[in-house]
Amino acid sequence: MTPWKGAPIMLITTKSTGTTAAITPHGEISFDALPTLLTAYEALPPSVRQVEWDLRDAVFMDVAGLHLLVHQRLACQNAGRTLTVTGLRHQPLRLLLLARTLFPADCWNDFLPPDHRPATAA
Repeated sequence: MTPWKGAPIMLITTKSTGTTAAITPHGEISFDALPTLLTAYEALPPSVRQVEWDLRDAVFMDVAGLHLLVHQRLACQNAGRTLTVTGLRHQPLRLLLLARTLFPADCWNDFLPPDHRPATAA
C-alpha cells in the first residue's frame, strides 16, 4: 500500500533470535502505517514463540494502534505465541488507559506496563 502524498514513512526494525522476535516501529502508528506493521509480524519465521512490540520510538498512536494490538493478540494466540508490549511513551500509554476506561471488556490491561495494571487479589 502506498501512503498518501505527505504521509510519514513508517520505519520498522525487526530483530529475531531463535524463538524470540522484537518489532520496533519508528514514527507514528496510524492507519497509513498499519499494513506495513502487520506485514512485519507476518514475516516472522514460524520458529518464533515470543513476540515483543517495542513501542519506545512510537511517539503517537491513533485508533489504528489499538487495532494493531488487538490484531496481534489474536494472531499470537492463534499461532501459539506469547505477546508483550514494551516501551509505551506518554501519548500511546494515555490512549490505552482511555481505551481501558471506555471499553473495559476488551482487556486493554494486557498491553499496559505492570505499574498501570490494577492490583490483583492475593
